[in-house]
Amino acid sequence: MVAFAGWEMPVQYTGVIEEHLAVRSHAGLFDVSHMGEIEVRGASALEFCQRITANDVARLQEFQAQYNLLLNDRGGVVDDVIIYRVKPEAYFICVNASNIDKDFAWIRDHASGAVEVDNQSAMYAQLALQGPAAEAILQPLTVLKLAQLKSFNFAFTDVATLRCMVARTGYTGEDGFELYCHVTDAEKLWDALLAAGAPVGLVPVGLGARDTLRLEKAYPLYGHELDDTTTPLEAGLEWVAKLSKPSFIGREVVVQQKAGGVRRKLVGLELLQPGIARSDYQLFKNGRNVGRVTSGTKSPTLGKAIALGYVSSEESEIDNRIAVEIRGRQVSTKIVRLPFYRRNGGAKQVEGGL
Repeated sequence: MVAFAGWEMPVQYTGVIEEHLAVRSHAGLFDVSHMGEIEVRGASALEFCQRITANDVARLQEFQAQYNLLLNDRGGVVDDVIIYRVKPEAYFICVNASNIDKDFAWIRDHASGAVEVDNQSAMYAQLALQGPAAEAILQPLTVLKLAQLKSFNFAFTDVATLRCMVARTGYTGEDGFELYCHVTDAEKLWDALLAAGAPVGLVPVGLGARDTLRLEKAYPLYGHELDDTTTPLEAGLEWVAKLSKPSFIGREVVVQQKAGGVRRKLVGLELLQPGIARSDYQLFKNGRNVGRVTSGTKSPTLGKAIALGYVSSEESEIDNRIAVEIRGRQVSTKIVRLPFYRRNGGAKQVEGGL
């Protein structure tokens, strides 16, 4: 157990590698109740959400969710979030645990017109059931027809007699669900899910495997790949910033950067020699510092050391060889295409920089 954002969080239950591989092959259950939940309601809710986010919230139908970014006036990322359209005048935003207070203050300070903003983080618990067996485990516990629930869609239903919001979302690269319930129901829901999944290999999973799973998919982690000084274009998230929207906070900076080009880019790295590239390790080309690592690990799925990092744009080409400094030693790496892992044959993604 470790302290994280005011919570005591499990790093591992039985072991990071064992838990990681269970999610890839069967299923894992995560307690992610540390995540924050902010509700936006009112007649101007859609207009307001459009202004404070980079993606196009107007595309959402009721009971659809969307990956989105809150940007500051400099185009930097305040947070990356999932926004849910509950009804035309009500939106539910899941934010990162370390940013709850910052995000709530930022959203509230930008509110105007017929909008109410409430921080409901203390009311919700969130469990994530992830892996190829997730649907089979969850289906006997609910009348909701899960096969009809598409990716990034959600519904309100009972799970093991407990009222939940069930979303087909996740942070692992596998199929799965994130279940929001009242905080007083969390333990009962956890126990019911574990009992239902035990016969098919469901295991509890901690923060350690959550990190290695998301890294194999190159999903960004706030404070590592994203922060207040990093723009969507630098982070490879241009697809999130919908410049077709006439106005949103930070848009002008993103437009200017797209026209002029970025000075640095987030890239994937495969280590060609033994070692693990950790966060903030420096990257070099011919003895010249060209960037830094943001996240790194030895991939349990691929059996190779991988990392994400920012490098100068001129050094960001696929197959470019650069070095990472590990305890004073220069270790050879090459830039590869992202993500490192894809479901159904993911082991091929690193080899040859595919």
